[in-house]
Amino acid sequence: MSRTVELRIAGQSYRVVSSEPEEELQRLAGVVNAKLAEVVGKGKGAPPQAILLAAIALAHELEAERGRLQGFERRTKDLLARVLARIDDALEPPQPADSGEAK
Repeated sequence: MSRTVELRIAGQSYRVVSSEPEEELQRLAGVVNAKLAEVVGKGKGAPPQAILLAAIALAHELEAERGRLQGFERRTKDLLARVLARIDDALEPPQPADSGEAK
């Protein structure tokens, strides 16, 4: 169910139509405002260029986190594969020793 939510970003009000809960949208607007405060400084006006810089900074952080997550997933899969191989080796029945004698 879509609803209209009013968000305040960089001192401007924006009406957004979304199916997301209002609390989540307000939280995200807070994230954007916090990033703007980092880019511009607290209490200063935010020109459109500052909003763009904040968006780029947030996109950069997102991409960095995705890269870290992918690396973690790769390492986890490799570790799990090694653990499963060791378990398989431990569960294999011992092979009879070949004495080299012909019968």
